[in-house]
Order: sequence, then C-alpha cells, then structure tokens
Amino acid sequence: MAGWDPFKQVRREVTLTPGPVIVRGNMSARNKKKKKFADYVLSWQPGLPLAIVEAKDNKHGVSDGLQQALGYADILDLPSAFSSNGDGFAQHNRAAADGEDIETMFGMDAFPDADTLYARYRLFHGIQPDEKALVEQPYYQDGSGKEPRYYQVEAINRTVEAIAKGQKRALLVMATGTGKTYTAFQIIWRLWKSGTAKRILFLADRNILVDQTLVNDFKPFGDAMTKVRNRKIDPAYEIHLGLYQALTGPDEADKIFKSVSRDFFDLIVVDECHRGSASDDSAWREILEYFSGAIQVGMTATPKETEYVSNITYFGDPVYTYSLKQGIEDGFLAPYKVIRIDIDKDVLGWTPPPGMVDDLGNAVEQREYNRADMDRVLVLNQRTKLVAKRVMQYLNATDPMAKTIVFCEDIDHAERMRQAIVNAAGKIAKDNPRYVMRITGDSVEGKAQLDNFIDPEQPFPVIATTSQLLTTGVDAKTCKLIVLDQTIKSMTMFKQIIGRGTRIDEDNNKFFFTIMDFKKATELFRDDAFDGDPVVIYEPGDGDDPVPPDPDDPDDDDDDDDDDTGGTVKIVISGVPARIIAERIEYVGSDGKLITESYREFARKAIITEFRSLDEFIQRWNDADRKQAIIDELEEHGIVLANLQEAVGRDIGDFDLLAHIAYDQPPLTRRERAEQVKKRNYFTKYGDKARAVLEALLDKYADEGIATIEDTKVLRLKPFDAIGTPLEIIKGAFGGKAGYEAALSELENQIYEQASNQ
Repeated sequence: MAGWDPFKQVRREVTLTPGPVIVRGNMSARNKKKKKFADYVLSWQPGLPLAIVEAKDNKHGVSDGLQQALGYADILDLPSAFSSNGDGFAQHNRAAADGEDIETMFGMDAFPDADTLYARYRLFHGIQPDEKALVEQPYYQDGSGKEPRYYQVEAINRTVEAIAKGQKRALLVMATGTGKTYTAFQIIWRLWKSGTAKRILFLADRNILVDQTLVNDFKPFGDAMTKVRNRKIDPAYEIHLGLYQALTGPDEADKIFKSVSRDFFDLIVVDECHRGSASDDSAWREILEYFSGAIQVGMTATPKETEYVSNITYFGDPVYTYSLKQGIEDGFLAPYKVIRIDIDKDVLGWTPPPGMVDDLGNAVEQREYNRADMDRVLVLNQRTKLVAKRVMQYLNATDPMAKTIVFCEDIDHAERMRQAIVNAAGKIAKDNPRYVMRITGDSVEGKAQLDNFIDPEQPFPVIATTSQLLTTGVDAKTCKLIVLDQTIKSMTMFKQIIGRGTRIDEDNNKFFFTIMDFKKATELFRDDAFDGDPVVIYEPGDGDDPVPPDPDDPDDDDDDDDDDTGGTVKIVISGVPARIIAERIEYVGSDGKLITESYREFARKAIITEFRSLDEFIQRWNDADRKQAIIDELEEHGIVLANLQEAVGRDIGDFDLLAHIAYDQPPLTRRERAEQVKKRNYFTKYGDKARAVLEALLDKYADEGIATIEDTKVLRLKPFDAIGTPLEIIKGAFGGKAGYEAALSELENQIYEQASNQ
C-alpha cells in the first residue's frame, strides 16, 4: 500500500481501549460494546502514529467508517482519518489549509505514502525541520512487544515535541494508575539517547517511590543510573534518582544539590509534583530554581490549583491531561462503588449530659459535638468499634483477604482503629498477627510491612490503618477497599486517596474497588473540581507579588508528611453508644456521576436498550440459530448471566432470567422447561439412538444451560460417550451434520415453545 512497510508502519486490529468495567453489587463485567478497536493504525515509526484507517465490506459506502476513524484519530490527536469499503477511500484531513477540502474521496491506487502523511502530521503539530531529530528519537523497546497505551503515547510525544520546540517547563497530568513513571521513563530515554539531556535528575519524596522506579520502569538505564545516597551527588553517573529530602534541608550545609554547578543537570523530572513543588517555600522549588537552566517536567495526578498555589503558574498549562474519568471510561482504570454510612453521633450531634467526665475523670465541655469533632477532639470508643465492626462485616461478606486501607484522622486514631479491627476480626487476626497493621510515619514495624502490603503475592498484611503515609505514590494495585474515617477538605488529597484503588489487576481478579465513607468525604465527587478545571487560581499580574498569599485555612492544605500524632489533647469516652442510622450504595454511571442503582436495574435498562419490547426479544431469541449469540451480545453490554443469576437469587433458565428481569415475566427454571418438553413426548418421531441423544441433551440443558448443548464438544462427555463417538452420533443417529443441527434446533424450539405465549 503506497510503499508503506507492512511490518514497521502498519498495525492491524489495534485495541486502543478495552472497554469500561461495569460494577453493580459485588459483580463486574467489561462493556465490550464500548471497546475502541481500530482496523489499521499507520505510523511513521513505532510510537509515532500518523493515521487511522477503518475498513468496511463493499455492502457499505466508501465513507461509512469515516466517523469512527475520526473518533479514534481525535483521541490519538492525529490529523488523518481514512475509511474504505474495498472500492475506494474516503479521507478526513484535520490539517487542511484554509480553502482546501477537509474531506475527499479517491481510488484504491491513490492512497498517500508515508512521507505525505508524516508531512501532514508535522504541519498539524507545528514541528519544524530542526525539531525532527528529537521527535523521531525512538522509544525504548525490550523485544517483549510491550507498547505504550494510546494516552501514554500522546503524553510522551506531546512532551517531547514541546521540549523540541524549546519549551523548558512542562506539566503532565495523568490519573493515578495510568503509568506516570513508565511515561516518564520513555520521555527521559528519548531525551537522553538523543543527547538533548546528558545528566538527568528524577525527584520523588518517598523512598518507596525511588526504589520501585529503580528496579522496575527505569531498569533499562542500567549502570548509567544511581540513587542519591549518603548525601552525595556522584558525577560518575548520568541518571540520578533522589529523594528531595536527601538533596536539601533546613540548613545551608544540608543543601547538597549546591555541591554541583547550576548547569550540572540538563533535565529534572519531578514525580507527584502536587506535593509541594508548586508552593513557593517548597524544598523542591529551591532545587528547581537552582537548576533553572535545566528542562523541568512535572508529573502529577492532581495538579495543585487553589487560590494560593498553582502548578500551572510554575510549569505552564499541561502539555497533556488524562483524567480519572477518562481512564475509567476507557477501561484502563477500576471503577468504584461508594457505601456512604451515617453514624448517629456524627449526623445528629451529641451533647454530653451536665457533669459528665471523660475516661480520665476530666469534666467534658458542655457543647454539641458533631462529625468534624470525631477523633479530632472527641473520641467515642463505641463509635470506633462500630466502624471497625462494619468494615469487617463487609470484608466477611465479600473477601476477608481483600487488601484494605483505612484512612484515619491522625496516628493516634490509626492505632485505635487497628486495635478495634483486630478485635472485630476475631480468629483471623488471632491466627495471623499481621492481618491488621498500622502503617504510619512513626511506626517502624508498620513501615517495614509496606512492601508486603503492596505485594500481590504476600497475603499479609491485609488491612492497613494510616493517616497520611499511604495517600500517594504507593502502588497498592490489589487494594479493593478504601475506608474513609477522615475529614478531607483538600481535593488534591482526596484524589490521591481515591487513586490507591484505581489500578486494575486482572491476574488477581481486581476489576473495581469499594469506598466505605463514614465522614461524607465522597461529597467531593460532586465537586466540579474533582475531575475538571480549577475554579480559582492565583495568577499574579504584572505589578502583583509573584508569591501567593498564605492560606487562611490551614486545614485545607495538602499535608502529606504523616507526622500528625494528634498533639491536641482529646476527650476520650468509652460509655457512649453509637449506631448506624443510614446507609446508601452508589455506583459510577455512564456519565461519570455517582448513581444509586442495583445490578438488576442496570441489566434491565441494558436489555431494553437492545430489545425494545418483549415481543422483539422473544422473536430474536426464537430466530437465533445459537441462543449463545444473544447471550454473548448482552455480555458485550456488561451483562453476565452468572452475575445476574446471583443478583436475582434464583436458578432460572437464561431466557426466563432475561425476560423476568427486563419485562417482569413469570420465570421457569431450566428443569421446569425440560419437564414440559418430556410431557409432550415429541421424541417418538426419532429412532432409538437419536431419541437417547436428544433426551440426554435435554438433561444437559436442565443441569447446565443452553450454551452447553449448543457446543458440539458436549458429545464427547458423559453419557454421550456410551452412545458413540461424536462422528458416529452425528452421522449414525441424524444422517449428518445438517440433520443433527436441525434436530438440535427443534429441541430448542420445544424448550421455548411457550415463550411466545407467556
């Protein structure tokens, strides 16, 4: 095709997104109908896509696939989209000049060559001739066939292109769990290999972040890479990974970054740059300012955008953004359900009776205490036990070994919660002392278990109680339950906490996660700023002070140091009862908003969308050569019959299950339908051998369902193996394949004979 290299430049049947995971109840399934799948992706070279081509058969028009191709080109930010039915091509050119036709059609022999489409790509993205060398610098490839996801390709290319144009600061916003570190590695690799950056500093603020990066994503740098240790920058290495705490400190002697010249580093990448680098007094900020001549790339899931602090003020507008909402919609990130729980003392408030004393015998101040006071000012031990009991109730009902993080107000609260959960867990915690661990900044024993907690191969710890330490950067991809018993005002912190659960881990059956909220923190989901643009940003004018004013409310700051030991003297009372007065479960809807809906209701809507009436459903079911085709079609919408069966709680047949859920039809079990067929005794028309086969198939239907008898492999199983081989059965009893299929079709018609009369 027009000189395109079929091995290096043409990729066929490319899955761009797997389709979102639908969650209802404790069940999940992918909605494969929303999978994004391109017939062809044309590239200049691996990692540098140029165009999308959608192919249709010649029963379609030439341009019938163009809108689909254009949709894929849009998410990949490509200028060229094509459609073909085998008779010709239709083209959409997003880089068309003024007065030039945007859409054109041409013959099969007139498809543009790679040079033409690459020139169009460079025009679309404004890439100048002197920028080509860096833009064309190859990705790292390890031979395994692993390729960046489409959004990672965009993030890498947009960043490299911005730097090629001379941009010195760049901000990448990518939701937690979308592979920021891998993206950073590929950016660094291309800049390093091209000679654009010879010495690179990768900055993080947690040892675990640096250590994970060192042995995982950055491993290909090999001997050229080192971790900054012993407060020394070793010039013998080119790639330096460091904690900002290891490079600076309060005293001038601590600022070891000044031991090298200002032009020592050519590139600095700041991971999780929301955690302070945007703030004028940040330790990271002074490092960035010292190496002000270096290219600086900030990476974050949650750009800090408040009235006082703005990452955009420092780095500029993001060169690329991939949001949590988009990640869930694409199916790369795990959706969530929210269990909101109201406790009486939180919602209704509590006023101590006159003369009441706390557990230490001190008088309790006469005022109303509410949710904001709980575990910050007032500790009601019965409330703590109630939360622990509800957490264990959920885990025991789903999976007691599901990795869980409980976010508490402070370290003191985290320790009390650990004790309460141990007691609520009972035998499992007694048999396994590490079942529940407090993992906080001051706990040597707890922090020592952090690697085990995030390792899918290690069963313990199962539950981690914390306050701040696990809010960010910890790759706990198997975390299935996040418990919020913490007052959260900071949108940045909220996004980071939610990000602990957003990774999908198919190998460990992690497709969604649950948020159990005791403090109404999930109200932040309803805030436009949760997954949208900031409302108010400090943007100094020409005559304004470039330093933002101090915040008025320190509680709204993003303090992630986990050094809050609860220094305030708390009122601790053991004898005041607490109870749950309301509980509601919500799910992520198709619009990204939280809705209250059961799996049953979700399935009903999806079935009615596919089959507008009961008559249409019955006709499609009876006309289908294979009923399994309809079941497969519904599964693409996220309806898994096994899940639906569990939600209904009754063992009824596939047809009856769907008709009952969607159209309120009285259901029959498979066994009841099979018995009705036997009473009609229609088998007498067949010979002895054929009748034995059909009766056995009917029994198989009663036991296992329609899918089993539609699979010819069933003839290899008992009791058919006693009748003969599959070939002997098909030829000897039915005269051949056509006869067997006709008999099977009639059997199915008999099974569902009353379907049209219900």
